[in-house]
Amino acid sequence: MIQDFSHTTVLLHEAVEALVQDPDAFYIDGTFGRGGHSGLILEQLQSNGRVLAIDKDPEAITYAAERFGEEPRFEIERGSFADMDQYVRARQLAGKVGGILLDLGVSSPQLDDATRGFSFLNEGPLDMRMNPDVGQSAAQWIATADEKEIADVIFTYGEERFARRMARAVVAARQEVQITTTAQLAKIIAEANPAWEKGKHPATRAFQAIRIHINRELEDLERCLDQALDLLSIGGRLVVISFHSLEDRIVKRFIRKHVKGDEHLPRGIPVTQDMLQQRLKSAGKAIKASPGEVQQNPRARSAVMRVAVRIK
Repeated sequence: MIQDFSHTTVLLHEAVEALVQDPDAFYIDGTFGRGGHSGLILEQLQSNGRVLAIDKDPEAITYAAERFGEEPRFEIERGSFADMDQYVRARQLAGKVGGILLDLGVSSPQLDDATRGFSFLNEGPLDMRMNPDVGQSAAQWIATADEKEIADVIFTYGEERFARRMARAVVAARQEVQITTTAQLAKIIAEANPAWEKGKHPATRAFQAIRIHINRELEDLERCLDQALDLLSIGGRLVVISFHSLEDRIVKRFIRKHVKGDEHLPRGIPVTQDMLQQRLKSAGKAIKASPGEVQQNPRARSAVMRVAVRIK
């Protein structure tokens, strides 16, 4: 039994309502977490419906076995949704997926478990890996990256205007002592931030940026989206919940590109609808959490959900 950390799934009913159109179809929950979306999807399915869940986190895999181990319509793969294509093709279901759901970012159990090293609020080892068995930890990266790389990551992924000051402070501090805990890093970054915002920890953006970098979150998202169209059936739905402006920008751009179609047709010739090669249509405007949901779960305040339908 894994340690229990509460998790409230954001936009739960809205996401599943947008996703499930055929109760006998095959669906992918690309970010299982603690199974909130998977559980509700299964409730909507008939006996022929199926759910494939994916998650990098070994604790999520353990939880899935405990919660859904006896459910014949459910299976899970440990890995990244960036490798979704291979999981689907191994099952010979490419082009037959009724819907793909991505709930991006870090889950509440990962944030709340100090041993995972995601949060500046809880002292713990500076790790931040969603899959702790793969790649560099945040501590290893902080120990070896040069000042420019650290600054670029904090600025690019955290949109932090004091990124250079923070990087300079980190490099100076690591020359004195090895930075191995979240509390150490949070203190260094906070002290390098000259403009604390009311209600926001001064290390918030930097920690978020380092986490995104360590887990290759934006690269994985782009890889997954590139695969999604060929995996979905005609009429299949792509539902993505983002919590970061950079994530949402990638999703918005991807949907817009495939709704608009081919932009490289020769000028001056009549263009028919077929020539545009439009592959998606947008299913309404972006959806945000209601004021009531945000009041109950403050982590929902930055959530943005976008939905698109494969048409070709």
